[in-house]
Amino acid sequence: MTESSIPSPPAFTRRDFLSTSLKLGAAAIMAPHVLRAATDGSAQLNVALIGCGAQGRVLLNAALKIPGLRFQAVCDIWPYNRNYGANLLKKFGHDPKPFEDYREMLSAVPDLDAVIVATPDFMHAEHTNACLRAGKNVYCEKLMANTVENARSMVRTARETGKLLQIGHQRRSNPRYLHALGKVVQEGKLLGRLTNCSGQWNRAVSADLGWPEKYALPETVLQKYGFANMHEFMNWRWFKKYAGGPISDLGAHQIDIFNWFLGVNPTSVIASGGADYYTTHEWYDNVFAIYEFNTPAGPVRSQYQVLTTTSAGGGYHEYFMGDEGALKMSENPKYTKLYREARAPEWDQWVDRGFVSRPGAGEEGAAAPAKPWEKENKPKFTMAAPRASVVDVRETAALSAWNIPVTLDKVIHQPHLENFFDSIRGKAKLNCPAEVAFASAVTVLRVNEAVAARQTLGFKPEDFVA
Repeated sequence: MTESSIPSPPAFTRRDFLSTSLKLGAAAIMAPHVLRAATDGSAQLNVALIGCGAQGRVLLNAALKIPGLRFQAVCDIWPYNRNYGANLLKKFGHDPKPFEDYREMLSAVPDLDAVIVATPDFMHAEHTNACLRAGKNVYCEKLMANTVENARSMVRTARETGKLLQIGHQRRSNPRYLHALGKVVQEGKLLGRLTNCSGQWNRAVSADLGWPEKYALPETVLQKYGFANMHEFMNWRWFKKYAGGPISDLGAHQIDIFNWFLGVNPTSVIASGGADYYTTHEWYDNVFAIYEFNTPAGPVRSQYQVLTTTSAGGGYHEYFMGDEGALKMSENPKYTKLYREARAPEWDQWVDRGFVSRPGAGEEGAAAPAKPWEKENKPKFTMAAPRASVVDVRETAALSAWNIPVTLDKVIHQPHLENFFDSIRGKAKLNCPAEVAFASAVTVLRVNEAVAARQTLGFKPEDFVA
């Protein structure tokens, strides 16, 4: 069977993979239908994609919405993925050359301005360093690398070559996060002194990814590129050779936000986790971690959990708690809220300045604030409630919930990719350059070490320097 005769996805037999492919296909339909020039007259950028798997397709869909890009090449070791990427791009006016080996791609397509790397974590350093040395700017997915040493090599190569390296912590370009940090936390100081943070990403149980047997890669190809077998190739996130498990796959996004919003790196971490549920994985399926940060205002403790055996508990978010307010952030707006403590100054001035918008419903389970007509009709005297109805006299009154008056009307990865391409054109600075992402990689990877050690592990300032 020739590569061109392989049908386009979705065609996998496993229900989860079929669902994912269908969703990605639907998202692609919403992308621009033709290749577009930059609207501001900027020069067109020639781009390549290495890695056309699930995350590569997400980035491809986002990039197709950005004018002024021409995809010249796609690279993936699996013909199934490679064919998908090439066919999708052709539908939108691009004419990419397909490659199995990234080295052949760099040699055959020398006029690339940028390369997007969306391969498994253990390949990030090899692919990124090669592209940087070939004179290309690189956008590499998070986690930066599967080891601190590999991540450090990427920082140094970017520094030596002078090329741009953006790591895919896309929340750093999300206008809602930028507003929350810049206006709510820093300028308005609406949270007061931050004392605690928490974050979580809870996912329901899911089956391992499968593949149509007729499209399985030969063992010789798998071994050439470092994979033991097809099962590990498809489910690489769960194996220690290739990645760091859920804490680096999911937790990396949110733990990075701790460092960013607090403005410092942690001083220690303690963690617990285990491979408690799945029998086909190596990495921990559930992990709990507690970091300590020394901020200029005082110590802050940050708790993070990633669960892959239940979706209960409120999805995924980051929560910053201060003595005058609390901020609950998420890429999903339905999980985002801002709360004011009763002891805090009124927020009317911040509403007028556009920092926050008026409250709606109260905190989870709390009643909405009384309307003016409800207040007017209240009786002057009320009967005391029976003591049995009092839960605890020390319970704090429910907080009113306020809103972040900023929306994101793009797919979530698009602003971060736009920042990368604008930086290549000299119109912006990277929101997540290599040095910043390296500190986050050190912070994240230490969690797995702490789980294995069963003790608190410290950080030194030099740990975060590449």
